[in-house]
Amino acid sequence: MDRYDLAIIGGGINGCGIARDAAGRGLSVLLVEAGDLAGATSSASTKLIHGGLRYLEYWEWRLVSEALAEREALLRIAPHLVWPLQFVLPHESHLRPAWTISVGLFLYDHLGGRRSLPGSRSLRLDPEGYGIGLKKEFKRGFSYFDCWVDDARLVVLNARSAEQHGARIMPRTRCDSARRAGDEWRLELRSAETDQISEARARVLVNAAGPWVKSFIEHEAGIESPGQVRLVKGSHIVVPRIHDRRHAFILQNPDRRIVFLIPYERRFTLIGTTDVPVDEAALAQGREPRASPEEIAYLCEAASRYTRVPIEPAQLRWSYSGVRALYDDGSRNPSAVTRDYHLLVDGAAAKAPLLSVFGGKITTYRKLAERVMDALKPWFGSTKRWTDREALPGGDFYRGANNSFDRLFDELRARYPELRPHFLARLARRHGTLAGQVLGTARNESDLGRSFGGDLYEAEACWMIEHEWARSADDILWRRTKCGLHMNEEQRARFAEWMTGAV
Repeated sequence: MDRYDLAIIGGGINGCGIARDAAGRGLSVLLVEAGDLAGATSSASTKLIHGGLRYLEYWEWRLVSEALAEREALLRIAPHLVWPLQFVLPHESHLRPAWTISVGLFLYDHLGGRRSLPGSRSLRLDPEGYGIGLKKEFKRGFSYFDCWVDDARLVVLNARSAEQHGARIMPRTRCDSARRAGDEWRLELRSAETDQISEARARVLVNAAGPWVKSFIEHEAGIESPGQVRLVKGSHIVVPRIHDRRHAFILQNPDRRIVFLIPYERRFTLIGTTDVPVDEAALAQGREPRASPEEIAYLCEAASRYTRVPIEPAQLRWSYSGVRALYDDGSRNPSAVTRDYHLLVDGAAAKAPLLSVFGGKITTYRKLAERVMDALKPWFGSTKRWTDREALPGGDFYRGANNSFDRLFDELRARYPELRPHFLARLARRHGTLAGQVLGTARNESDLGRSFGGDLYEAEACWMIEHEWARSADDILWRRTKCGLHMNEEQRARFAEWMTGAV
């Protein structure tokens, strides 16, 4: 029976971030995840690294400040996955006065120690400029910058980094039970692929199970939960792109919620998100969250209040949903429930603690991991923080210059002159400096093996099977890449058939 310093339940962004941090401090680490890495909430985000401009209205000063500072850290360590994105906010005076927005943007510019991104400003919404795609009545607005992120790849690369530092990563492995035995935890683990049962021991157990955080405490660990969780479903829809520029829109809705319209995968616009309460019983039944007709209609209507051409449900190319596990602070409005995280330690047995993560957002995962390690100092002692300095796999091209990705892209074009620039750009965004390892000695596209469509080739799929724990078609088509969005149903079916024989 293997024994570890730290066992982590949950392979989302928080679990993988904690595993990376702990392994890099010299601890022996085990991470188990019942499904695929980022298989639930962490691949269903709005794909943003942001401070949360609207959180200022709820006086979430610490959360916003910390999140804004984390933008800078993630731009350094994952420049292939995280990059600046300009947001345009059309102004409607009856929803929020201009002075309120100006004050909020001033605070947003200065709370987090902004260094890399341009500041906010007011602007005219010219029909062929920043107002492109909008109704003509929107004349003025505001601009600010946040960052875009490939959320599922951020999770996978944190797991890869953790493994490189010595952690054992076990996706598709369910923890059937966790019980204290003296000064340690004893875990019973079940493989989803073979149904075989194994056991492991750990000095400390971290519960980063996301929506299942409370369920794990009460059922698998068999103790009373020290905190409550509010489950909220967020759904997104993808439609044909509403304009050909690079900026996104942040739209105000009469219900005081905001909706994003974000350029997505070159050909599409991503619209989100909703906030719908979810019943714990429905989650326990294992039903995959899906965008309801009501949510789809809500997002279409919210966007169509602003867009020149109405957005209809029939235009949908894809939709996805995730369940956020928010710390229950008693707010009646799901949109007002804090997005801040809470770390709760069960003190029933000081020699075998259970630390549970409630809440949190993808932007602050790295800082959350540092705070977990701070909370575990009584058991592991004090060690240096490091995760803001070492790049994630493939991100080691950062040199502090805005054109660093351009230089990486130019190097790939020079090395692979017969491969399409558009394809190389996609690969560089997914793999950074590791793109050359994915391509190997290929001279042209035929050297990359079978073409599945959507710019997905056998060479990259095999790389993800070997190095990124991919085991199903969805793992690759919708999480590690978004190639499924660029393929037709027949192509996706053929890839799924190939995948079955490849793993």
